Amino acid sequence: MERHSQIPWQDYCYLDLKSNAKQETRKNMDDPGWLQSHRMLLQRFLSTSILVNVVHCLRKADQINAQEAGLIQEVSSLKEKVHLLVEVLSASDPNGAALQAYLQSSHPIEYKLISVHDSVVRQHKDVLLQRLREKNENSSHQTVGTSHSCGLLLIECVSDLQQREHDLVQVSINRGAGPLHGRGLGLDKLIAPLTRVSTAPRVTLTVGVAGSGKSRLVHRFVRLWSSGQIYTEISLAIPIACWELSSFDRLSVERLLRLFVPYENTDIILYNEACKVLLIFDGLEEFRQPLDFSDAPPTSDPRREVPVSELITNIVRGNLLPGAALWLLSRPGVGAKVPAGLVDRVTEVPPLSRVQIQDYINHCNTNTLDVYTLPLDNSTSRTSSQSNSNTYVPVDVSSLVWAYLNSQKPLLILCSVPTVCHIVITTLSRLLKVSDADTTSLPRTLTEVYAHYCWPQLSTSNSIGGAVRKPLSTLGRLAFYNLLRRRYTFSDTELRTYGVDAPSQVRTLAYRVFHRKQSWSSDAVAWQFTHTSVQEYLGALFYYVSSRRGMFDLFSESSVSWPRIGFHSHYRAALQKTNQSDAATQGNLDLFMRFLSGLLSATTSELLGSALGVGREEQVTQRTTATTLLQSTVTASGGDAVSMRSVTMVTCLAELQQGEWLRSVEEDLISCSLRGKLKGGVCAVLAYLLQVSETCIEETQLSNCLDSTSLKRLLPQLLYCSKLRMENNVFKEDAMELLGSLLSAKECHIQTLSLADNSISSKGVKPLSRALLVNRTLTVLDLRGNNIGSKGAKTLCEALKINQFLVSVNLQSNHIEDEGARALADVLQSNRKLTTLNLHKNSIGPDGVKRIAEALVKNQTLQDLNMSSNQLGDVGMVVLAQALKVNHILHTLSLQSSSVSDRGIKSLSLALQSNRALSSLNLRENSIGVAGAKDIANALKVNTCLKELDLTANLLHDEGVTAIAEAVKLNRSITSLHLQWNFMKAGAAKALSESLMSNSCIQLLDLQENALGDCGVISLASALKTNSSLNVLCLQGVSAGKAGAVALADALVVNESLHTLDLRGNSIGMEGAKAFSSSLKINRSLRSLNLQENSLGMDGAIFIATALRGNHQLTYIKSVCICASVFEPPYVCDRFNHSVSLDCMACVVNV
Repeated sequence: MERHSQIPWQDYCYLDLKSNAKQETRKNMDDPGWLQSHRMLLQRFLSTSILVNVVHCLRKADQINAQEAGLIQEVSSLKEKVHLLVEVLSASDPNGAALQAYLQSSHPIEYKLISVHDSVVRQHKDVLLQRLREKNENSSHQTVGTSHSCGLLLIECVSDLQQREHDLVQVSINRGAGPLHGRGLGLDKLIAPLTRVSTAPRVTLTVGVAGSGKSRLVHRFVRLWSSGQIYTEISLAIPIACWELSSFDRLSVERLLRLFVPYENTDIILYNEACKVLLIFDGLEEFRQPLDFSDAPPTSDPRREVPVSELITNIVRGNLLPGAALWLLSRPGVGAKVPAGLVDRVTEVPPLSRVQIQDYINHCNTNTLDVYTLPLDNSTSRTSSQSNSNTYVPVDVSSLVWAYLNSQKPLLILCSVPTVCHIVITTLSRLLKVSDADTTSLPRTLTEVYAHYCWPQLSTSNSIGGAVRKPLSTLGRLAFYNLLRRRYTFSDTELRTYGVDAPSQVRTLAYRVFHRKQSWSSDAVAWQFTHTSVQEYLGALFYYVSSRRGMFDLFSESSVSWPRIGFHSHYRAALQKTNQSDAATQGNLDLFMRFLSGLLSATTSELLGSALGVGREEQVTQRTTATTLLQSTVTASGGDAVSMRSVTMVTCLAELQQGEWLRSVEEDLISCSLRGKLKGGVCAVLAYLLQVSETCIEETQLSNCLDSTSLKRLLPQLLYCSKLRMENNVFKEDAMELLGSLLSAKECHIQTLSLADNSISSKGVKPLSRALLVNRTLTVLDLRGNNIGSKGAKTLCEALKINQFLVSVNLQSNHIEDEGARALADVLQSNRKLTTLNLHKNSIGPDGVKRIAEALVKNQTLQDLNMSSNQLGDVGMVVLAQALKVNHILHTLSLQSSSVSDRGIKSLSLALQSNRALSSLNLRENSIGVAGAKDIANALKVNTCLKELDLTANLLHDEGVTAIAEAVKLNRSITSLHLQWNFMKAGAAKALSESLMSNSCIQLLDLQENALGDCGVISLASALKTNSSLNVLCLQGVSAGKAGAVALADALVVNESLHTLDLRGNSIGMEGAKAFSSSLKINRSLRSLNLQENSLGMDGAIFIATALRGNHQLTYIKSVCICASVFEPPYVCDRFNHSVSLDCMACVVNV
C-alpha cells in the first residue's frame, strides 16, 4: 500500500509504533548500566583489600582474563585500578551482575552503601535547597549583599580583646579593620588541607561579631555544596542552627541526627568511615546552657541522652562522631571557650571595607528604601510591600550619605559590620530624602540613629507618643530581660509570654526590629532582633522609661528586690551593673549603657521626650545627674591602668553630648601640651580619643607628655594604635620595660614607632630588643637622637637577626661607632626584610664602613642607606664604591659631610659606570674639587639609573660645573641636580644653559648662593624659552639684578613647564617686579614664586598684586618679608587672587 493511501488509524498506529521503538532504543543507549553509574562510588568505597578479592573472584568466574587481571594489578593508584576494572566489565556486562553478586554476598555493607549513597545524598540536598528557598522568601529585611560573604580570614586564634569586650567595642577599638595577620580563605578551602603535606581539619571555628554575616556564610556554603560546586567528596553536610536545639533539655547523637537527616539508610552513610560527614553548628552562643569543656562528663554512647551542652561538648572533643568534620560558628566571646587544643583551624568573618560600604550606599541601599518607610496601609501584606519597595532616591543622596559618614568617623567605623551598616545607611538615606538632602538634621550619635530606625515617623510627625510608649512594655521588657540572660532568639511561645505578637503588619515596630529565622529540620520558626544592638537599644529605652517611676531594682525581673526610687538611683545601678566583673567579662552591658546615656542627650530628648512624656526640666535634671555620675566614675579610676570599662564611661559622656572635657583634652593632644595633665580621668579620656579622634586615626602623637606612670596607665589602649610617636619623653629603664611588654603582646597593632630624643641608653634597648624577637607587627622603628652606644647597638642587632618584620630602622645620632657598625653589618648579611637603614652621625670610621660595605655585597634587600656625618673619608668611600659595583639593589645612598675628596670620588665614579640600581646620591658638604667633578661627569655620560644628584657645598667652581653640564647633555636619567654653594659664576651658568636646551629630563635645578650675576641668569633665561622639562628653578642669592629679572620674566611668557621659581635674596627691584607683573598676566604654568628680600618697594609690590588679579594658577607667592610695624596697605592684599596661599598674601615694603 502506498504511504499516502494508508487509512488514518493505520498511519497513527504506524507512527506510534515507530516512536515507541525509537524511545526504547534511545533509552537503552542512554542507560549507562549499573557499573558506569556507580563508577565514582566504587572508586570511593572499594578498599585495596576488597579490590584484590574482587579481581580474584572475577578471574575465577571467567569474567576477566589473566591479561586483564594483570593490567589491573599494574596500575598504580586505587582509583585507576577500579576505573580499569569497570571499563573491562562494562564491555561484556554493563550491569556488572557478577560484581554485584560478589559484593552483596561477601561485602554487604559496602554494597549497600554504594547502592543507596547517591539517592540519600540527593534527597538531602534537595531538602536543603528547598529550605534555602523558603528562607529567602521569608526574609523581611534587606542586608548587605552576599558578595561580602564570599570569603573568610584565616587567623591564629581568638584575641584577648575579642574574648573580653562587647562586639561593637571590638570594632571601635580596631577602627573597623580586620585582624592584622589574617589571610584570605575562600569557602572552597575552608575545610580542605592548605598544603600538600597537611591534613584536613576536623574542627574549624569561625568567629564574627553579631551581624557580620555568619549565617549567610552557612547559607552560601550549603547552596554551593548542594549544587555540587564545592566539596563533592563530602557525603552529607548537615547545617544545625543552635537555637533549634534550645527547646531540648536532653538529646542523644542518634536523635540529633534523626532530626536533621530523617531519611532511610542514612545511618549507613553517617557511621561509615569511608564517608565524609560535615556537621555545621551555627551560633554557639544560642545554647541555653553555656558550653563547659572543663566539667562536662565524657560519653561515647550515641544512644545515650545527655544535656544538649554536654552533647555538643562531646562531639567537639571527638568522643561522639569522631569521624565527622565540624564547622563551628560563633561570636568571638563564646567561640574562645572552645579549647584551642580541640580546634584545628580558626577563621574570622572579615569586616566591610570602606570600598564595600560605599558600594553598598551606591548600589544596594540608597536607591532602594526600606519597606517600612513606604506609606503602606497596615493591612498590606509582607510580600506585596516588598515588591513595591523600589522607590527612587535622587542619585546625589548616595554621595551625601558617604560624605556625612566620613565626617562622623565613629558611625563609619561601626558600618564595617554589615547589619549595622544596613541600619545606619537606610536611616540616613530616608532622612535625607525626607529633609530634601539637608544634612544638618542628620543624627550624630548612635542613639539618634536607632531612634530614627525604630520610629521613622519621628522626623515627620509630632504625635507618635502611643506608637513609642505602647510597645515598650512588651517589646522593651522582652529585649531588656533577655539581654541580661544573653538570649537573642525567641519562639512564638516566648514572644506571647511577654505579650508580643509574631510580626505581621508592615508598619509596626515589631516588624521593623524582628528578623524571622527558619529551621533547617522542620517548619518551625523563631525570631531575632535584626541586630543585637537593636535589642540593647530597646532594652535601654525600656529601662529609662521604667526607671522614672520604678520602685524596685529593675535588674531583677521579679518584683521582690531592694527598693530603688528615682532616676538617679536606677542610673547609678546601671553604672554599677555595667562595671561589675560578671557583666564586664564580655562587656555585655556596654552598649546598653551607651544607649541609656544617649537617651538623655539634648537632641534625643527633643526627638523622644514628648513621645515618652518627659518634660524639659526633668530632661535637664536627668542629664545633669548622668553627667555627674559618669564623670565621677571616670575620675575614680584615675590611679589604675585605663580599662575598657573606663573608656566605655567616656563613650557614654560623648553619647550624652557632654563633650567639653573631651574637647579640652583633644585640643591639648593636638597642640602637644599634655605634659603634666595626664592625671585623674584625663588618661581615660585620652584613651577614648585614641579610638575616635581624627587626629589619632593616621598617627597618635604622644610626644613630650609621657612619663612611666602615665605610660603604664595608657598601656592597654596603646596596643591598638598603628602609628605611635612618643618622642622627647625622656624614657628611663622602667618606661622601656613597659614599652617592651607592649610590643611583646600578641594583640599589638603598632606598625610604626618613633622613640626619638628620649635619652634611651644601652640598658633601655634591652627590653625593646627582647620584644622585637616576638613582635610581628612593627615595621618602622625610629630611635634617632638617643644614646644607645655600641653596646646597645649590639643588643639591638641580635634581635634584628631574628626579626623578619622590621623594614626601616633609624639609628641617627646614637654614637654606635665602629663596633655597632660591625654588628649591623652582620645583620645585613642575614636579615632579609630591612630596606631602610639610617646611620647618620654615629662616629663610624673607615673600619665600620668597610664591614658595612662587605655586607652590601651579599645583601639583597637594603634599598636606602644613610651614612652621612660619619668619619668615612676616602678610604671608606673606596670600599663602598667596590660594593656598589656588585650591589644592584641599593637605590638611595646619602654621604653628606663624610670628608670625601677627589680620590674617593674617583672610585665612586668608576662604580657608577657599572651600577644599575642607585637612583639617588647625596654628596653634600664634602671636599669634591674640579677633578672629582670631572670624574662624576664621566660617570654621568654612561650611567642610566641615577636620577637625583646632590653636590651642594663642594668646591666644583666653573670648570667642574662645566664638565658636569657637558655630561648632562648626554645623560637622560638625571631629573634633580643640586649645585648650590659651589663657587660658580656666569661661565658655569652658560654651560648649564646650553645643557638645558638639549636635555629634556631635568626637572629640578638648584643653583642657590652662587655668584651667577645678571649674565648667568640671562643665560639660564634663554634656556627656559626652549626647555620643556624643568619644573623647579632655585636662584636664591645669585646676585641677580634688574637685567636678569627682565630676562626671566620674558622667558616666563613662553615657558609652559616651570611651576616653581625661587629668587629670594637678589636685587631685582621695582623694575624687575614690573617685568614679572607683565609676564604673570600671560604665564599659566607658574604655581610658586618667591621674591623675598628683593627691594621691590611699594610700587613693585603693587605691580605683582595687580598681575595676580588675572592669574588663577599661582597658589603661593612671597614677595617681601612682613613688617607690620611699618605699615600694611590692605588695598594691596585685596588685589591678590583668592586662590593664593593665605600665609603669604602680604606685600609690605621693607623700610
